[in-house]
Parts: sequence; structure tokens; C-alpha cells
Amino acid sequence: MSASSPSAFVSVRGHRLEYRRIAAAADSPTLVFLHEGLGSISQWRDFPDRIVEASGLPAIVYARYGHGRSEVLQQAHGVDFMHREALESLPELLRQLGIARPILIGHSDGASIALIHAGAGHPLEGLVAMAPHVFVEDIGIAAIVAAKQAFETTDLAQKLARHHRDASKTFYGWNDVWLAPAFRKWNIESFLPAIKCPLLAIQGHEDEYGSMAQVDAIARQAGGTVEVLKLEQCGHSPQRDQPEIVARAVVEFVKRCNGRSAAV
Repeated sequence: MSASSPSAFVSVRGHRLEYRRIAAAADSPTLVFLHEGLGSISQWRDFPDRIVEASGLPAIVYARYGHGRSEVLQQAHGVDFMHREALESLPELLRQLGIARPILIGHSDGASIALIHAGAGHPLEGLVAMAPHVFVEDIGIAAIVAAKQAFETTDLAQKLARHHRDASKTFYGWNDVWLAPAFRKWNIESFLPAIKCPLLAIQGHEDEYGSMAQVDAIARQAGGTVEVLKLEQCGHSPQRDQPEIVARAVVEFVKRCNGRSAAV
């Protein structure tokens, strides 16, 4: 297992955010892991550590406002919450932690945030988008309605409480936005042509939250080199459903990104 410091906290846009640094900072790109809509540091499990150990690159894993051990959400997110994360919170976090050469590794909402950040012109060494959203699909809304039913009728709330300071605020902070009528028009395809860094998009054929149309749109519209990995027997969490294949693909990709930057 790679060397890892315990969780620490940093103030970003007036909110106390939890983060964990894996391996010492070096004169190389830093992997930055952006979690899913209901995610946290602990829900990545050992995936970041495995990538660090195999790639030799340092990493930061953090929990957004309202998630994990970060500050509890005090007011509802707006439908533009991913834009604000990408354009305001993430740049400040990177500055605060002294990360000048990031490689973003995002999952679900975290992948969308990474795409917006890159498409807004922020310099990146590379970007991995796992189960990304670039527009809203009916199947995704149906899955989010089902998640609400599960949260209110099963032990999902207790399971999420293991990972979040206030599981209810975390859940509804995410679920209410996605089910808001105004969110049906949410679309970030306009950011894709400006993405010039190398990009790896990963999507499972059995993803209940999004179809292959998501990564196909990225491959068709992104302004730089795009690699697409489509996985059988894989749902919305490729790093959990197909861990060996995904870890190998991510490690090979970030190594190429590091070699590319070293050669410049």
C-alpha cells in the first residue's frame, strides 16, 4: 500500500473540506480524485491507493462540501452546482493544496465536474471520466427516482451514514437537484470542444444512470485525444464492477500523460 497521510481539512469558498494526500508531492503530475454524487473519500475504497502505487504518481482525494467528513450542507444546491464546483471550488482547492499539474480522475458527477473544469480552459495533464454525464437522460432520471425510493424504504440511509456526517442532507442535496424540473435541460456539451488534454472516458453497458451516448458524445466533440473504454458486465461504478480492467487502463493512461508532460 502506498504511503498515505491521515485526513486533513482545507477551507474552500468558506467551507471546511476533508482531503487525504497519498504519497509525497513530487515534481510530477498529481492525481486528483473527484467522487460521485453520493460519494466521499471512504467510498473510493482502495482504488486511489492502487492507482498511486502502480503509477508512481502522488494523489489527492477529497470530499466536496456536504459529503463525507466535510462541512455538512447548510443550504440546497442549485441546478448549477456542478458548474460552481468546476469553476470556483476546484480551482481554489488546487491552489490551496499547491497542485499545479493535475490529472483529474472523476466518477459520475465528479467526472462531469472534471469535464467542465477542463472545458473552461483550466490546464490539465490529463482527465479520466468514469460514467460521466454530459446531458440528462430518461434512464438516469428513472434511476434517481428509484434511489429516492430506496433511501426512504430500505437500509440505504444507514449504509450512507457510514460515510457521511449527515446522510440525509447529503442524499437530498444530490437527489433534489437531479429531480428538479429545471435540471432536465442541464447539458455541458458546449464545454467539450475546448478540452485539449488527453482524455480517457469509461462507461459500463449496464450503467443504470447513463447510456453509451454519454461517452460517444465526448469522443465525438472533445477537442483533444480521446480514448473510450466500454465495459461489459459493468454498471455505474466501473472501478468497483470491473476493478482490474479499470485500474490497468487508468494506470496506463496516467503513465502516458506523465511521459507526455516529461517530454515537453
